[in-house]
Amino acid sequence: MGPAFTCLGGGHGLYQTLLAARAAEARAIHAVVTVADDGGSSGRLRREMDIIPPGDLRMALSALTADDEDGALWRDTLQHRFGGNGAMAGHAVGNLLLAGLSEELGDIQQALDVIGSWTGAQGRVVPMSPMPLDIEADVAGLDDDPRVLRSVRGQVAVATTPGTVRRVRLLPHNPPATDEAVQAIMDAEVVTIGPGSWFSSVIPHLLVPDIVRALNETSALVVVVLNLSPEAGETPGFSTERHIHVFEQHAPNLHVDVFLADNSISPTEGERVHLGRAADRVGATVLFRDIHEVDDQHRNTNRHDPRKLAHELLSLVRDFHA
Repeated sequence: MGPAFTCLGGGHGLYQTLLAARAAEARAIHAVVTVADDGGSSGRLRREMDIIPPGDLRMALSALTADDEDGALWRDTLQHRFGGNGAMAGHAVGNLLLAGLSEELGDIQQALDVIGSWTGAQGRVVPMSPMPLDIEADVAGLDDDPRVLRSVRGQVAVATTPGTVRRVRLLPHNPPATDEAVQAIMDAEVVTIGPGSWFSSVIPHLLVPDIVRALNETSALVVVVLNLSPEAGETPGFSTERHIHVFEQHAPNLHVDVFLADNSISPTEGERVHLGRAADRVGATVLFRDIHEVDDQHRNTNRHDPRKLAHELLSLVRDFHA
């Protein structure tokens, strides 16, 4: 049985990390999920029902369904989106289930746990914060004067801005974390942060004081899994070093142990020195490993390979706790 994993993030990046935790045969898995989505089905339900946006929570649940036919059916059902042009168009079944159960039970965590029980989930999904949050960004390049920063609000707006995101913050400022999220970090043997949309899925966790405090106090190995490439919209043109700088800028008092990068990045020796200096500001080292997925045509994809990632994380945990 592998170590206890707690994985922080959202969306497709968190999905891959949770698959890695399963591949590592973790004795316990917790997904701590960002709650600032305001687009698509999640945004509609959030506005209409004043609930935590369910989309990233649903994605995490679908990554944890039982490894059998029933689990596969549940996974596909949770992810299924209605077509057409009516009121249901675009809604994911899992989002509606979470919204309905939250209203029935009066608590999103109870709703998540019930669906986890139905689906035979191999772990627990918990929201980062007990309230829906908004992302606000300072963006350059939206004015004739490139030095002028404009405020852009909302996850979708931040992810699609034609400008360059300089900094993000949460509204309300310094929100509380859920007790379950803090406890999951404290009980873990390895905590992963990322990969994913840097400003909307990764950085928000660093803006919750209770989360940062737990990350600094836990005895777990804390690993930041870096993206395989810059993301169009949020981080176009960002180097690996820039990703680390932005991380440190938003959490200057946070200590992490490792920034894990894919070896396909292949920086020069000089670039590796600069990366090491950037990581050192949060007490971390940068390691390059083969963690990218290869498709049937032997081409590199833009996804992390869960089994490769599991292998490297297990190796790091063994060395850390040796």
